[in-house]
This record gives sequence, C-alpha cells and structure tokens, in this order.
Amino acid sequence: MPRGWTKEQMADEIIGMIDQGACVNLGIGMPTLIAERMPPDKQVMIHSENGVLGVSGRPTKETVSPTLINAGKETIAVAPGASFFDSALSFGMIRGGHIDVCVLGGMEVDAQGNLANWMVPGKKITGMGGAMDLVNGAKRIIVMLTHFAKDGQCKLLPQCQLPLTGVQVVDTVVTDLGIFSPRAGRFYVEKLAPGISRSDLGIADDLLASTAAEAAHV
Repeated sequence: MPRGWTKEQMADEIIGMIDQGACVNLGIGMPTLIAERMPPDKQVMIHSENGVLGVSGRPTKETVSPTLINAGKETIAVAPGASFFDSALSFGMIRGGHIDVCVLGGMEVDAQGNLANWMVPGKKITGMGGAMDLVNGAKRIIVMLTHFAKDGQCKLLPQCQLPLTGVQVVDTVVTDLGIFSPRAGRFYVEKLAPGISRSDLGIADDLLASTAAEAAHV
C-alpha cells in the first residue's frame, strides 16, 4: 500500500484546520492524538462527552488519576480552568450547537457525506456512544481514519455498506493519503500527502473532483 502521512502528521493537519479558541470534541482512537499535539498557544478548549471541558493530552506519572478520563476511559490531563459536569449538561452542550468542531474516527465515509463508525453487524458492541449526537450537534465534522482497511479495501466509498451514524454530516475526511470533502456524490480532493497521486487512492475517477487548491499542484 502507498505510504502517506503518519497518524501524528494526520493530527497536525487537523490541528491546522481548527480556529483559535474553538471548542472541540475528540472521538475515541486516533482523534485523541490531537489533544496530545495541540499547541498550548492555540487556546483550544477540548470537550469530552463524559463531562470534561479542558482536556489537555496525557497525564504524567506524577499527575495521573483514575478519576480523570475521557469518553474512551483513557486517563487524561486537564488544563488550568478546566470544568467538570454531568452527562446531561455535556449532551446539552452538544445538542445545543456549542461544539465548534468534532473529530471522529470512522469505518466508512461515502461521497454523500454519510458516516458509518459505530458497529459492524454480527460483532459485539458496547454501545453507540455520543457519535450520533455529535454528528448532528457539532458545527463541523472531521473524520480521521486510515485510507484502507486491513483487507485492502478503501474506506471512502460511493455508498456506505455499514449501518450509518449520520446522514450527510461529514464536512472533511483526513486519511493517511490526503484530505477530502465529500459532497454531492463526489470526493473533492483538498490536499494529497507527499508522494501520493490519485492513482494511489483506490477511488474511481468519476468519484473524484479537484478543488482549486488541489488543481494548482497537479
């Protein structure tokens, strides 16, 4: 498979998309890297739906606490001024449109902007979590995922095959091969990772479209 960005480089690309002072929710898995790599001077407030506003990466051995966790039950550090609240208030923030950006992992994204990220039929799941609220409540949805599954299948599809988390909710997709905007049945190529060409993407040509920025580098 083609080599593109590392997970850390993917996180840095997403950090560059987030405005100063934004309120950001990070999904389980790869998106948590964003908290670890967020520059302190960006002053972004990271929200976790289990009731924390002010997540600040990973704790040290000296500061780790079993009671300070994110929604994935991973231990976290918190920034000065962080606040804690119950799930009712946390989901009120989400459903009330107070989250500027949500970065989620994904299993599939299709060219209509649909997202599947919560279950595979026949496999055990622990619950849907907050993703279905987040994709409808946050102002911007960014999906962070590897471009290909372990079996070599591209995760960017004409139509999702797995049960949907949300319909036409995805604004931007960041994979290890590039950055894409799914809309109106096509994936608009915003940026490709160094050394990656369209032929590496595993996406049919009629599903790809150029943005002005991408066309300038072709």
